[in-house]
Amino acid sequence: MNLNLFFEEKNRVFRIAELNFAIKQLLESNVPLLWVRGEISNLVKAASGHFYFSLKDDQAQVRCVMFRHKNQLLKEAIANGQQVEVLAVATLYEQRGDFQLTVEQMRPAGLGILYERFERLKQLLQGEGLFAAERKRALPAFPKSIGIITSPQAAALRDVLTTLKLRMPSVPVVLYSTPVQGTGSAEKIAQAIQTANRRKECDVLIVCRGGGSIEDLWAFNEEIVARAIAASDIPIVSGVGHETDFTIADFVADERAPTPTAAAQRVAPDRQALLRGLQDQALHLQRAQRNRLQNAMQAMDYLQRRLIHPSQQLQRQAQRLDQLQLRMQRASAYRKQHWHWQWQTLAQRLRAASSDFARLNERQANLAQRLVSSMRVGQAQRLARVDNAAQHLILLGPTKVLARGYSMVQDASGAVVSDARQLTIGAELRITFAKGWVRGEVKERG
Repeated sequence: MNLNLFFEEKNRVFRIAELNFAIKQLLESNVPLLWVRGEISNLVKAASGHFYFSLKDDQAQVRCVMFRHKNQLLKEAIANGQQVEVLAVATLYEQRGDFQLTVEQMRPAGLGILYERFERLKQLLQGEGLFAAERKRALPAFPKSIGIITSPQAAALRDVLTTLKLRMPSVPVVLYSTPVQGTGSAEKIAQAIQTANRRKECDVLIVCRGGGSIEDLWAFNEEIVARAIAASDIPIVSGVGHETDFTIADFVADERAPTPTAAAQRVAPDRQALLRGLQDQALHLQRAQRNRLQNAMQAMDYLQRRLIHPSQQLQRQAQRLDQLQLRMQRASAYRKQHWHWQWQTLAQRLRAASSDFARLNERQANLAQRLVSSMRVGQAQRLARVDNAAQHLILLGPTKVLARGYSMVQDASGAVVSDARQLTIGAELRITFAKGWVRGEVKERG
């Protein structure tokens, strides 16, 4: 609807509904969403869940409505006489023609000023780089001592101490007592941070307090506290308020925890979790050691099966010598027989082909003599080679090795010992020399 044309019609008589509707449209389209401060009066909490009340000051008042889906977001109950600030839309209740404010948000009076101060300080410190991630320091994984900056009467202190005792009871805790609310508390919190840095009693600090209104937590929004945290040589964890509360101290601290209990969990490792981790590692090492030992035992068994006892080796070599001697005897007999047959053939051919029997007979005798001599020389050479091989075999055998001063060590099962690591202290030994043997016991091992 074009309201200007609506009101410019001359001599028109308006119905009340038309007039109220037009004024409502005029208000809502020309008056922006705004903050209004006043005292609550005539508060009515309807059965529908809507709140109806008036806001007044010493000169005027205005009717207000806050619908159920909006007032359910309030953190605290409201009552008559409270000074509040509301974010509202100016409108007209058409049925009665009442001017009213439709409230979207409500907060205690004075919070607007505090929020402005909060944002100004936040922008200032952020511009100086106090919130930068690169200046934040890592917390010690295993602190030797933990410092707590809070009030001795704070419920948060009991929560922090209980959590630290459950997680790591052996770590000493130092309390730097300071008020965390009220006039001068910000200066005292900053002094406590400076005292902790000067005394150097701990390697991590918790700055904490429980939840509350923005006024209750305001000490942690003061510039003096923020700069003391930034100047601290000791890493600081901020655990102020509840999870939804944010303070300047949270942004400046090396780490922000949503609650004081969470801050304690962050600085102290979980003893039970560490013990479980160590137990898991111990089991892993035991399994690895057992597997390694089993593999070594299997490798030793494989090598032991491949290892041949010296007596077995000597026996094999003796058997081979016997085989060689037998083959040489057979070869010599065969060669002797071959020469004999050849001699007989030649003799027969000579007898048949020669008329001079005497000459042939003499030649035959000469050849026979040469044959016998050649056979004797060949046999002697072969026997000499056999003797030479036997001498070499004897020299290489364990008996000659033992005669040179060496000895053969066997364990209780008769296995030859070639590595001292095969033996244990107290193990029984049999030591064989060139002449005789003795039994001994392992006293020391190198």
